[in-house]
Formats: sequence, C-alpha cells, structure tokens
Amino acid sequence: MAVNIRKLAYFLTGLFVVLIIYLFYLNLWQGPVLANHPYNKRAAAQEAMVQRGTISDCHGVVLAKTVTQGGLKKRIYPQGEDFAPLIGFISLRYGHTGLESVYNQELLGINRVSKLKNFINRLERRPLAGNSLILTLDANLQHLARQLLNNQRGAIVALEPKTGAILALASAPGYDPNTIDTEFDLLKKDPAAPFLNRATQGVYPPGSAFKIITLAGALTYAPEAVQGTYNCTGSIMAEGFRLTDHSVHGEVYFQQALAVSCNTYFARLGLALGQNKFYQNALSFGFNQNPGEGDKLWQDIYIPGKVPLPGQMSKPELASSAIGQGQITVNPLQMALATAGIANAGVIMKPYLLSEVRFPNGGTLEKITPKRWKTATTPLAAGFVNEAMQAAVEHGTGQAAAIPGLKVAGKTGSAQNPQGKTHAWFIGFAPAENPRVVVAAVVEQKGAGGVIAAPIAREILRAALINP
Repeated sequence: MAVNIRKLAYFLTGLFVVLIIYLFYLNLWQGPVLANHPYNKRAAAQEAMVQRGTISDCHGVVLAKTVTQGGLKKRIYPQGEDFAPLIGFISLRYGHTGLESVYNQELLGINRVSKLKNFINRLERRPLAGNSLILTLDANLQHLARQLLNNQRGAIVALEPKTGAILALASAPGYDPNTIDTEFDLLKKDPAAPFLNRATQGVYPPGSAFKIITLAGALTYAPEAVQGTYNCTGSIMAEGFRLTDHSVHGEVYFQQALAVSCNTYFARLGLALGQNKFYQNALSFGFNQNPGEGDKLWQDIYIPGKVPLPGQMSKPELASSAIGQGQITVNPLQMALATAGIANAGVIMKPYLLSEVRFPNGGTLEKITPKRWKTATTPLAAGFVNEAMQAAVEHGTGQAAAIPGLKVAGKTGSAQNPQGKTHAWFIGFAPAENPRVVVAAVVEQKGAGGVIAAPIAREILRAALINP
C-alpha cells in the first residue's frame, strides 16, 4: 500500500513539475507572442480600455492616431495610402498588421514600464494611455516617393548612410487603411498584392545594380583582376556557356566598365573571385542575413536577399550572378544598405525606423542610437567604387540621375524577369564626396533602369538634399 501511495505521490509531483515548466514557458517565451497576437481577445479588451498611442514621422506629422466617434474608438491614418504597407492597420475584424502589430505592446502601454504607470493611473482613476512612436521617416519624402511610383508596382528606399536612419520606405500599389473593413476581401484577392511591402519583402533579381558589389569584392579579394584594361568583344565564355553583352565596349578599365555597365567585364570579375570569395563578399554586404537579429521589427517585415552557397554555382551561374542575374535575389532595402556600404567608406549601419518611444506625457521611454552592422569592404575599395559610380552618372548609363550643382554617384540595373519585361533599378547617393542620402528604386517590368528608375531616384535625392 505504501509503495502505491509513494508511486502516486511521485506521479503527481511529476505532473506538478511539468505544469510549472509549462507555465514558465508560456510566460517567458510565448507570453509576448500571445499577448501581441492580433486575435487575442484579451488584447482586444485592452484596446478598448486604453487610448492607443500615436505614430508620427520625424517632423511630428501624425501617421496614425485613435479618435472617438459616436462613443467608439477608431484608428485613423491621415496619410492614407502613403504608409499603408509599412504601418499596416488595426481592425476588430481582421486584426492588426505592420508596425501596428510589431509595436502593439508599446502603443497599448502594456510593456513592463508602461504597465506600472497605467496601474497607478488606474488607482488614481486617470485615463489609460499607450505610448507614442516617433519614426525616422519623412512624410513629405514618402509622399513624393509614392507619387513617383504612380501606383506602378515597385518600391523606393531612402536612408542616411552614416546612421542607418530610414527616410522613406515606399511600396506600391498600396491601399487605404481607413477603409480596410469594407475592402479587405477585394484587396486580398488583388493580383497586384497591395498588402505586400515590396521595399522589405519584395524578391527581385538585382540586375546590373549588383555590379557595385562584384567590383568591391574584386578590389578587395582579387585586385589583380581589375588592374589594366580588358577588351570587351561583346561576349564571354564560361564552360561552354556564352554570356552576351548589350554592346561591344572594346578596351575598358574598371571605372569605364561600371559606367557603361559592361557585362563581360563583371562576369570575368566573378570568375576571378571564384565561388568562395564571391560568397564571402556577398556576406560582408549583408546578403543571406537579417539586419536585425533579435529585433522584432526586422524579424517580422524583412526577407533577406539570397546568394547561393559555395558549391551550388557552376561557372556559368557564377558569371551570371556577378552581373546580378542567375540565382541572386534582393529586396530594395537590401540594395540600399549595400549602396550605403559604399557611401559610408565600407561600413553598413544597422537600419532603423523607430527613432523614439514616448510616454503619454511626452517624456522619453526609449531613444534609438545608431549602431554599426557590417564592414562591407575597405575604405579604399569603397572610394574606388564611389568614383566609378560617379562616372556612371556623369557620362554612363545613369545620366538621367544627374542633378546640376550636386555630385551624384549611382548605378542602373535592368534585371531580366522570367515573367515579363525587365525590372528597372537604380541605386545611388549624394553628395558623392560626402554622402548624406542613399536611394534605391525598383519599378517592376518597366524596362531600362537608366530610363525609368534613374529619374525617380534623382527626384528623391533632390527633395532630400536641396528642397528638404
């Protein structure tokens, strides 16, 4: 009898220990996820009790706020479609998305510090309020970016290379978050995918815009390959595969090759690098990685660009990858970050969108400081690529990005697309001698980057630097 009682005691004790471990797991690991889940009814109840915090741009322009209409709280978005794929929406029927979801706890004031303040407010019978978010984005620049895209499928990113602060993160087509409850079903079925944030989640071949990364890699890992000139005959052979150029360029050195976007020159550089060095160089520019490991924002909204692992590329594929074709994919923010690595003397800063979290009384709860993310290349190599990018704008394929009185560095791209016409790319920065703004623009299936994307990037740079 005693043995059976002992066994039962052990069994019950074991169940109790398992229950304790499970409760710890729910609270410590799954607690934040469950609390922030869009369909959590307790979160919905909290939403009804608390005045949700506002979201504003870097100049105080309100992007999202809660108002009371007919005794009911309603979330409104004064900028309409401009920020929709990024900020997302709040809906009792469809939950919450975008930054509204990522920063739900901050906006409701249910993180630890805010919980204490709201507990005191509850005791003193004061209104409960969430925290406000101040973003790095500039509403005017974002609106211009959306206008320039003109509802064509594509994206524009602008950021500060020295800090990583994102000034514009536009995606088109978008939607009006103010009418989400009535239009959700139609938007979800729309083949243009308006819910997709193309700036951070779009998957594109980079085309010739990738050549700045190949050039930086060659200058760093295979400098002998860029010495002297190379005779472009209009094609290059790699294990029986003929990679053709768009022109016969004759004798070119690396600066000229980038300016005229010579495919055979950069295919040759890729072959000279070899798979291992090509891959290592791509890693140094942030490919196959997320810029915010452990950061809930980037974990939620960012899809990293992909470069095949060593051993997965034949020589023909390596030659194609070196000119931004083959198996390489990128998103526009990734290309902006890679370009920032050139603009910032080889250093890529961690991108950030959230500048500050403020208490309801205006006090600062959290302020973000710039952080270094990657060393992409050496200052010397970055300087050489910068000069070559200036040549591309001054007398090469990127002339449509030129701004009188301002030195612009840039690179065009016309990325082959199996589903239709080429995607138009432009990446660049200005002033070239002391870069303050980096821009990356892609317009889907619209042809040549120098014709379509370069003028768009020019207007973004002009607005950010000359008419801020």
